[in-house]
Amino acid sequence: MTPPAYDDRYGRDVLAADPHARTHPRKVHREEPAVGGLVVEDVETGWVGAVVRVEKSGGVHVVVLEDARGRTRTFPLGPGFWVDGQPVRLVAPRAAAPVRPTRTASGSVAVAGAAARTARASRILVEGRHDAELVEKVWGDDLRVEGVVVELLEGVDDLDAAVRSFAPGPGRRIGVLVDHLVAGSKESRIVAAVAKSPHVLVVGHPFVDVWQAVRPERLGWKAWPTIPRGTSWKHGVLAELGWPHATQADVASGWKRILGTVRSYADLEPALLGRVEELVDFVTADAADR
Repeated sequence: MTPPAYDDRYGRDVLAADPHARTHPRKVHREEPAVGGLVVEDVETGWVGAVVRVEKSGGVHVVVLEDARGRTRTFPLGPGFWVDGQPVRLVAPRAAAPVRPTRTASGSVAVAGAAARTARASRILVEGRHDAELVEKVWGDDLRVEGVVVELLEGVDDLDAAVRSFAPGPGRRIGVLVDHLVAGSKESRIVAAVAKSPHVLVVGHPFVDVWQAVRPERLGWKAWPTIPRGTSWKHGVLAELGWPHATQADVASGWKRILGTVRSYADLEPALLGRVEELVDFVTADAADR
């Protein structure tokens, strides 16, 4: 006898199919380079932040994320992240190929592969080490291509003796950069006594010190502070910055930090830029003297 038919909504064999089996293919985590600024969510913790950097810690690569409040957390690179709502596997970004600069720090066209030229007889003199270091940072590439040497004057008081000792003449020009060269100053009187030869050019900037030629915005200021009379100007500036300023070593260290903010000519005041360019043009035109 045939058994009666009936509707079994659960099917003939409830164990024939695995209710937990995946009916859709597993999502593939695409690789995503952890480049700076990429906004990422850590799936496990829900932390959302922008990539600050990738570094190696404890033998593994990790990514540092910064959230909207400026807080940072570190996570190991790999899977477990979301980017734009999609699962990704964070990987270290590939190192970019070095880009050859097309401009020097002074804004001149960079000469690729150019060797330093044999030094000219002509020279540029600057008052002190800080002046020389600033000129080197911005114009160093240009000066090497042109074969121009920058020497220290160690103060303007002995300018006349330095010029006479150099013995300028045809093919042997001397250009001098003087600090705080303003009308009626001691420096202006000294310069007037030596700037009579066609082979000598003395120019100056109006700043108390070459430090002031760095745009104050590089230090977070709108203008350089006014330092009271009787206070060492450099020590006073460092005090305003909240940096150590008690010793000469502190001054040297402070200058290194200020110099470190200078990236190119754009970080310097035009009153210095024009004078240095004028000196470079003058001493590299010495062939006209021959």
